[in-house]
Amino acid sequence: MSKRRIAIITARGGSKRIPMKNIRDFYGKPILYYSVEAALNAGIFEEVMVSTDNPQIAQIAREAGAAVPFLRSEKTSGDFATTADVIMEVLENYKKMGREFDSICCIYPTAPFVTARKLRTAIELLEKKNAKKVLPVVAFSYPPQRAYIMDGDYLRMKQPENANKRSQDLETMYHDCGQFYGYDVESFLKTKGQIWEDVVPVVMPESEVQDIDSEEDWKIAELKYQAMVGKGKQGS
Repeated sequence: MSKRRIAIITARGGSKRIPMKNIRDFYGKPILYYSVEAALNAGIFEEVMVSTDNPQIAQIAREAGAAVPFLRSEKTSGDFATTADVIMEVLENYKKMGREFDSICCIYPTAPFVTARKLRTAIELLEKKNAKKVLPVVAFSYPPQRAYIMDGDYLRMKQPENANKRSQDLETMYHDCGQFYGYDVESFLKTKGQIWEDVVPVVMPESEVQDIDSEEDWKIAELKYQAMVGKGKQGS
């Protein structure tokens, strides 16, 4: 039996550092479009929906081709609501509508580097390996084992035993790309999204990863996206 999959794009209207960043123009169209189009073009989701509390975002999401069957509740629209809270609400609302799913792909609305191919690869890994979660990650650009911390007015190494080790002798560490997550629904519901084991990685290149939390971040993201377009990697 084929898997029932849903793509959930989380796009609330309350961004503080970059007002309404989820629908701000990015390289010629609202940045939300990139996440919606990647999910639709992946061709593997029974439903591609946007969870938002904002009618303007909802309208743009529908214009992009996503479903917005309901608006987010006040409880999941605040600054302290987690992504897991949002997903739980979406699943509960769909269940009330008589629809349930086997797999979830939660995609952030400011993720222009996400492509249909990346989503297909991730969900294929999730299901093929019977994993609970799939997570795109990127290697730290500098070894975190050599990090400094503040000690009053001075700096000190957090792990001084690594000061003279060669970079290639230090274990490669990774961090979340902040682009999307894939979940097995049963596992997600059991843990309320707190999944730390049986997580399959999808390693991304640094050139296709960028948090967008400031104007400077936005400019860097545009430059990286232009480079990706130049390589012809933004399509399927």
